[in-house]
Amino acid sequence: MKTFTDKVAAITGAGSGMGRSLALELARRGTHLALSDIDEASVANTAIACRALGVRLGVRVTSQQLDVAQRDAVFAWARDTAAVHGKVNLVFNNAGVSLSVPAATARQEDFEWLMNINFWGVVHGTQAFLPYLSASGDGHIVNTSSLFGIIAMPTQSAYNASKFAVRGFTEALRMELDLAGSPVSCTCVHPGGVATNIVTTSRIDDSIAAFTGIDAQTHRRRANKLIDVTSAEAAARQILAGVQRNARRVLVGPDARRVDKLARLLGASYQALVVWFYRRSAMSGKRATGATSAHSTTTESSTH
Repeated sequence: MKTFTDKVAAITGAGSGMGRSLALELARRGTHLALSDIDEASVANTAIACRALGVRLGVRVTSQQLDVAQRDAVFAWARDTAAVHGKVNLVFNNAGVSLSVPAATARQEDFEWLMNINFWGVVHGTQAFLPYLSASGDGHIVNTSSLFGIIAMPTQSAYNASKFAVRGFTEALRMELDLAGSPVSCTCVHPGGVATNIVTTSRIDDSIAAFTGIDAQTHRRRANKLIDVTSAEAAARQILAGVQRNARRVLVGPDARRVDKLARLLGASYQALVVWFYRRSAMSGKRATGATSAHSTTTESSTH
């Protein structure tokens, strides 16, 4: 897919972050858009901005509230998108949420909440739109994994599990499409630190304090500093460039590229380096804070 002009793209998590930036960039390029987000007001605002950007190119934009964890709702959205727009050429399975909690104290309901969005949302979107992408003759699926789909990190077991799952699912799908000679291709995206609100609105379990010596809000502030590497706008441009060259994998940002090289070089030994780094930084305040264990969850969900 060398051009996005007059194509139709469906984007989940389009209310903010990378999803919103992808929508805006595609509108500038003359792509018709079907946008969704669990936050109805935010996706409506994105739609308004996209219509303004694409007015000279005749861009058509639709939007709706959608929970990607609800399989039937995603399939209904795909049917409606194809009916209203006449075709679908691209789907960006971008919606995602974050959870920070030690593996030993992770609650099943929190784990299921995250997996239902980060992994099953990708599966739902892929399966719902694949027939329409095939019918278009030049379809492309873009699934968002993460830097943490390349390496694992302490307190990120649930998030790592979801993003490694997205990576495995997408890479297997790409090979199946190649074997079938399908007109559809797919790309797995691994963003590094992208300046979005995913950390600000993430779930951080208070039991993290007993493990790291850092309370939830301090953990959030530190994490927000780490993700401020690449703008969402730059991330969108890198992703679309990857689609145009039919890349199997897109590493977004210099940190993602460095970590990918590190993982390739060290193999499983990277874990020892992470443990050393974590002890030196995240756990440095343990004795100073004297934190005690409590088990509650703060804030709610967001998108990439």
